[in-house]
Amino acid sequence: MTLITRLLLAATLLSVTACGQSDLSQAARPTAAVAEKEAQAPTPTTREIDSLAGQPPSEGPFLAPWVGDLDGMEERRVIRILTVYSVGHYYIEDGQEKGFTKEMAHLFETFINKHRTSKQKVYVAIIPVARDQLIPALLAGRGDLVMASLSITPEREELVDFSIPVSKPIREILVTGPSAPELGSIEDLAGRTLSVRHSSSYRESLEQLNATLVAAGRPPVKIRAVDESLEDEDLIEMVNTGLLPWAVIDDYKLHMWQGVFEQLQPRPDIVFREGALIAWAMRPDSPRLEAAVNAFLKKNRAGTLVGNVLIKRYITDFDWAKNALSSEDYALFRRLAHLFEKYGEAYEIDYLLAVAQGYQESRLDQSARSHTGAIGIMQMLPATASDPNVGIDDIDQTEPNIQAGMKYLNFLRERYFSDPDIDQANRTLMALAAYNVGPRRMINLRNKAARLGYDPNVWFDNVELVAARDIGREPVTYVANIVKYYTAYSHAIASLDERESAREQAGME
Repeated sequence: MTLITRLLLAATLLSVTACGQSDLSQAARPTAAVAEKEAQAPTPTTREIDSLAGQPPSEGPFLAPWVGDLDGMEERRVIRILTVYSVGHYYIEDGQEKGFTKEMAHLFETFINKHRTSKQKVYVAIIPVARDQLIPALLAGRGDLVMASLSITPEREELVDFSIPVSKPIREILVTGPSAPELGSIEDLAGRTLSVRHSSSYRESLEQLNATLVAAGRPPVKIRAVDESLEDEDLIEMVNTGLLPWAVIDDYKLHMWQGVFEQLQPRPDIVFREGALIAWAMRPDSPRLEAAVNAFLKKNRAGTLVGNVLIKRYITDFDWAKNALSSEDYALFRRLAHLFEKYGEAYEIDYLLAVAQGYQESRLDQSARSHTGAIGIMQMLPATASDPNVGIDDIDQTEPNIQAGMKYLNFLRERYFSDPDIDQANRTLMALAAYNVGPRRMINLRNKAARLGYDPNVWFDNVELVAARDIGREPVTYVANIVKYYTAYSHAIASLDERESAREQAGME
């Protein structure tokens, strides 16, 4: 799975090398070269669509830019649904598309073909993209519908048309977890930090709250932008395990995850927006498509028998990340941090990212041993450590083990991912994946990603998806969890710095 996926806190990930700050919010966006390639791609023929049936829908002609209404889609025999790669909703397991969105797409395909007089089948294809690319991709003709839990907001209504609501009126509320301080009311959030996606309706709601707080003479909420690859379930999971103190969430999603995240504390008294509605989105001036979508949703949206069954089916037991900030684990982090800092400087790796990798590998446990013979915190194989490219002995000891792991990660990054077309953030993400599955496999995955029309220089929502299909959950979850733990450590360090600064300021006054 993957959750959950992927998050890189664009505003927080300091440079993963010594070359300067990397903006990971750019990491999931197609390059100009890819966009140009798509613009030149031919409109798919019916033979091409038939040949792709049963294959991942992101291949070949499905990516060709095209705009039009339902009649044109039926002539092309393909309707493209844009979504995000997200646990329970749309993910790839054992090479197969799965999830709530996949099931709804299949039902919509059946509905469309049932009402056609032609015997030629229309296919509904799913194209996963980064969340902040959903509407831009729709408007650019890279897809025809957005099915990704979008709230109807005035800002979005200026750009797209929405279907009838697929949900009942919902509220955006605060959820807290075991690491959250006490809050009496929404006003107690003044001056505190909340992490949200910039493209989310939650960000709009927080800006409205801030206007109210400032007008009352109180400090605004500090809005920390997280990477667009981070989904709501990522935030919920992180709050549940104490990686983040709180998050803003649509209240109905808590019912979906009931019994999975047991440490969450909903605060229905702390409301950021009331009466919000979720819907599918489409390009303006698509009356035929809108009519078909609305007719379908009346019988299949949430609250109907079909909708309720699908929601229950796909909120299942996944490999949720552990709490890297539990008192015991955080104490271990603090004890080992100086070693990660030392070799972070030596190998130009953000030491918090390396700590996060160590936590994913072994929970920072030097006594850990795998069935394959991997040793210690960084789970190094003796053969890898003794290779001339690493050349570190005594990996059964803590410091050499950390050094060997970080040196090997740097070697992977510099040897296999030094192409100038790969930005610094993605070089490290690719190297992390190669650490998990091997560099040769990563070379093959990048080559395949390029053939399928994905950006081979970007991990999230690109090479990641090919890895999920060809290998399975492991590398996707591996990188996602490392980034998640990295975010937790970054948040903790930032909070400590803020408190220290406040104490120093108080001492001066």
